[in-house]
Amino acid sequence: MAGRTRVSGAAVAALCLLLVALVGCGGGPAVDAARAQVQSLLDRRAEAVLDRDAAAYARTGTRDGFENLRAVPLADWSYRVTALDRTGDRATAAADLSYRVEGHDPSPVVTARTLSLSRDRDGDWSVDADRPADDSGQQLWDQGRAQAVRGERSLVLGVGQPAGTLRDYAELADRAVPAVSDAWGARWARSVVVLVPRTLEGMAGLLGSPPSSYRGIAAVTTGTTGAGPRAPADRVIVNPDAFGLLGDSGRQVVLTHETTHVATRAYTSAATPLWLSEGYADWVGYRDAGRDPAEAAPELAHAVGRGEVPGALPEDDDFGFTGDADGLAQAYEGSWLACRMIADRWGEERLGTFYRAVGAHGDREGAVRDAMSRVLGISPEDFTLQWRDYVRAALR
Repeated sequence: MAGRTRVSGAAVAALCLLLVALVGCGGGPAVDAARAQVQSLLDRRAEAVLDRDAAAYARTGTRDGFENLRAVPLADWSYRVTALDRTGDRATAAADLSYRVEGHDPSPVVTARTLSLSRDRDGDWSVDADRPADDSGQQLWDQGRAQAVRGERSLVLGVGQPAGTLRDYAELADRAVPAVSDAWGARWARSVVVLVPRTLEGMAGLLGSPPSSYRGIAAVTTGTTGAGPRAPADRVIVNPDAFGLLGDSGRQVVLTHETTHVATRAYTSAATPLWLSEGYADWVGYRDAGRDPAEAAPELAHAVGRGEVPGALPEDDDFGFTGDADGLAQAYEGSWLACRMIADRWGEERLGTFYRAVGAHGDREGAVRDAMSRVLGISPEDFTLQWRDYVRAALR
C-alpha cells in the first residue's frame, strides 16, 4: 500500500539489538546492566576493605576512606545497590552498607550511602566518592582516621583523640560491664562498643542531628529496641566536650548508665516509658557510686526544698534534649528515685523483673499498670503517691 514499507524479520531483529544497546529490548533498560556492573565494582571494593588490600581498593576508584578504616576490626563489609541514576558516563548509586565489628556485632549494622561514579573509555566504572545518604548519620571513619583500643570487655573507636584518652574510656567501659551484669544479670553480650569523635559536632554528625540537640549531654546510646539477641550491637557515642567536664565518678556513672542501655535493649520496647528506661539506667549507674540522693538529684532537691514536689512521674516529652535543662535534669532524677524506691521496697531482683514485664507488653497502653499489678502488687496511682512521699523524704 502507498506510504507503507514492509520491514523484514532480519531488520526487526537488528533493530531490537540496537535498542538493547540503547535502552533495552525485552531485558529491561540499559541501566540494569550498569547497575550490575556497579554492584560488581562495589563487591570488589568491599573485598579489598576486608582484605586490607590498598592496591585492590585503589583499582575500584578513590582511595579516600581506606586508611580511615584500617584500625577497625571488621568481620563483614558489603554493599547492596538499591538504585542507580545514570547520565552518560556519570552515575549516582544509592546503596546499603552492611558491616559487622568483629566480636561485637551479632548482626550487621546497615546504613544508607550515596556513591558518585564515573566510567572510563573502556566502559569500566569507578567510585569517585562514598558518603552518607542525606537522611543517614555519618560513620566514625567518615570523620577521619579511626583508632581502636581493645579493653577486656570493650572496644573503643576514636577519631582525633590521644591513645591514652581512648584507653581511659576502655577502662571505664571495662568497669561498667560487670557492674551492669551484677544488677541486670549476665544474659546479654557483656561487651560494649564506645565511639569517641573529636568534638560535639562530630557526635552530632554520627547521630545525624544538629549539635544543639546534644549540647551538655555527655553520651547517648544508639540501637534497635525490642529486636532480640540478633540485633546489631549498640554503640555508646560520647560527647567529648561535655564528658571532659565530668570528674572520675561522674564519668563512671555515665558509662555505666549507657552500658545499662546496651544490656537492657532487648527488653526495651515501645511499651517502655522513658522514666523506666532512663531511671533504671541511672539506678545502675549510681548503684555503687556512693552518692546520697541530694548529691545525685540536685535539681530535684532544690525544687523539693522550695516545696515543689512533682505531682506525677515524668512523661516521655520531659526527656527532650532541646527543652529546659532544669526540667530535663528533674525528669532523670525523679525517674532514678522511682527505680530506687522499687529496689528499696520490693528488692533489686523485682525491679529487673518489673522492667522486663513492661517491655514484654504488646503496646504502651496498660503496660505499666499490668506489670505493676503482677510484679509489685500495686496500682500506678498508689505507686505515684508512694513515690512522691519517697522523693520528699529522700530530698528534704
